[in-house]
Amino acid sequence: MLLQAPDVETSTEGYARRFSGPAGRYLLDVQAQAVTAALRDLPPGRALDVGGGHGQLVGVLASLGWDVTVAGSDRTCGERLPRDVPFVVGDLLRLPFPSRSFDLVISVRLLSHVREWPLLLRELCRLARRSVAFDYPSLCSINVLTPVLFHIKKRIEGNTRTYMNFSRAELASCLRENGFEVARTVGQFVLPMGVHRALRGAKALRLIESGARAVRLTDLVGSPVLLRADRAF
Repeated sequence: MLLQAPDVETSTEGYARRFSGPAGRYLLDVQAQAVTAALRDLPPGRALDVGGGHGQLVGVLASLGWDVTVAGSDRTCGERLPRDVPFVVGDLLRLPFPSRSFDLVISVRLLSHVREWPLLLRELCRLARRSVAFDYPSLCSINVLTPVLFHIKKRIEGNTRTYMNFSRAELASCLRENGFEVARTVGQFVLPMGVHRALRGAKALRLIESGARAVRLTDLVGSPVLLRADRAF
C-alpha cells in the first residue's frame, strides 16, 4: 500500500495555479514537447496516466492519438479532469487492472515524491504492454545542489514539496529488473524551474534554454528528464 498519495496534492486547484501565467504556461509547453519527443515513433493505443489528476497530459496524449485513462489514489483526484476521460481510483502501487492492460503507462510529477519508488516503477511496468514513460529530477543537473538550494526554491514557490533526485543508472537498473530497457530520455531545462517562476517566464531565460537545447546541453544536464522505456521481455 502506498504510504503517501502525492497525486492528491497535484490534483488540486492550488497546484494548478503553480502553472498559471507566462512562466507556468512555458513550463507546461516544454513538458508537452518532451512527452511528444519521448513518444515519437511509438504507435498510439491505450494509455494509462498514473497520478494524472493534474490533467497535464490528457490533452497532449489525445493530440498524439492515444486513448487515455487516468488513475488516481482518491476520488478527488478526478475532479479537475474532463468528464469524458475515464478515471479509476486505486492504490497506485496495486492498481485494479490485469497485467499488460495498456500499450503505454505514463506518469509525471509523481515518482520523485514516492518513497516506495521501486514499487511504483514495478507497477507501471506490470501494466504496460509496450512502454512506460515518466519524469524525474536528475542528479546530473543543478539538482545536485538540492540540499543547499531547496530553502531558496521554497521561498520562491511557497508551496513546493520535498523530492528525490535520481541517476539514470539506478532507474535503468530498476526498469531492467522489470523487463524494460531505456529507449529515450529528454531533458527539459538547464535552469531551475523555480528561477523561471521567480522571473515570470522572462524572455531572456527562454533564450538561454533554447540555446542550451541547440548545443545539446539540455540532453546532458537538463532536468527534469522525461524517460521512456520499452518492454524487452
